[in-house]
Amino acid sequence: MRWKQIFLSCLAIVFTLAILKEVESAAVRTDRGVKPEEKEPVPRQVFVTESDASRFFKRRTVRSVRSRNEYNAENRQRLTVDERRKENHEEQLHEWENYVEEERDEQYERTREKTESWREWHYDGLYPSYQYNRHVY
Repeated sequence: MRWKQIFLSCLAIVFTLAILKEVESAAVRTDRGVKPEEKEPVPRQVFVTESDASRFFKRRTVRSVRSRNEYNAENRQRLTVDERRKENHEEQLHEWENYVEEERDEQYERTREKTESWREWHYDGLYPSYQYNRHVY
């Protein structure tokens, strides 16, 4: 029974491949009937001649004068970069100030708690000494 199933599945696969070989697929086109003259030429050359290349580099050398538009565009780019750098610096400064403020508050709270615990420990039931009775904040 099992060998019949294997034989029938192999037969179906061979039949399908035989049919697909003759059918031209819609996704991939073969160029069987196209003559070499009918093919499209290469659209652009990759390399240029030496004279064209030298003319290209002579036209824009390092010492050539920039146009007003190029000068303005470069200045706008510099200004935007400077603005981004300034914003980044201000953001970092703000984060640092927040961190320092939090640390200072925590340190103040720890000091206050230690002072309170010291006062409670050393309180003898009488009036506290002058230096701990001050109302200076």
